[in-house]
Amino acid sequence: MPRTRLCSCWGGQVLPLLLAYVCYLLLGATIFQLLEKQAEAQSRDQFQFEKLRFLENYTCLDQQAVEQFVQVIMEAWVKGVNPKGNSTNPSNWDFGSSFFFAGTVVTTIGYGNLAPSTEAGQVFCVFYALVGIPLNVLFLNHLGTGLHAHLTTLERWEDQPRRSQVCRAWTLLVLIFPPMVFSHVEGWSFSEGFYFAFITLSTIGFGDYVVGTDPSKHYISVYRSLAAIWILLGLAWLALVLPLGPLLLHRCSQLWLLSRGLKERGAPETNGLPRPQKIPISA
Repeated sequence: MPRTRLCSCWGGQVLPLLLAYVCYLLLGATIFQLLEKQAEAQSRDQFQFEKLRFLENYTCLDQQAVEQFVQVIMEAWVKGVNPKGNSTNPSNWDFGSSFFFAGTVVTTIGYGNLAPSTEAGQVFCVFYALVGIPLNVLFLNHLGTGLHAHLTTLERWEDQPRRSQVCRAWTLLVLIFPPMVFSHVEGWSFSEGFYFAFITLSTIGFGDYVVGTDPSKHYISVYRSLAAIWILLGLAWLALVLPLGPLLLHRCSQLWLLSRGLKERGAPETNGLPRPQKIPISA
């Protein structure tokens, strides 16, 4: 593909969409923070008050008091307040966390551990998703097209192995390195970090593992924002790589049948056999 066409793809389509996409996420993060942070602070203060009152009266507990306190804990959890935390824990609706939440909305991951609790926040979330989800799909499609155009310029991969390593390097960077970082920061095993990465990038989003939610840890302010950026890049890369899966399986099955036929005929010679075709990158 000519360089001019590649530059046109990135400069004419991807970059404007990227700017619009980032601005939309920043706008959503700001509004979510304004709408939800004060309500969260009130819920946190109320929970701390109920917890202190419960601890003061622990010598005279009865079944009703226990059930009432459990109900307070459940309500605090639904509103995004971690029962293990205290008033000094960072807010779930600071700008970094709000940016991360906005990213999970437009990518439809929806971990479920955090959601707007105010009526204004819920209404805004609906309209934000109505615009953000199509924008996310459009952006990822054009970003994937740009990556696709870049890969199609890497011709004759067998003769230039360094170029063919670009795909492998990016795949490792997206799928292997982040789980190592999450494992180190969150105190998870590597398998747990890889599980979180897969569940996130596949947009399953169970919510059993979420980064930046442990109240006993002190995260850097941009930690969750960087995680949101990784999600966007990972989704774009997977959208480019995953369609190659069926082609790889088809090629492996062809090679297996070919080797099986050679063994049955007892013909070790490979001269005259058609050369296996490489997997095409372009459509």
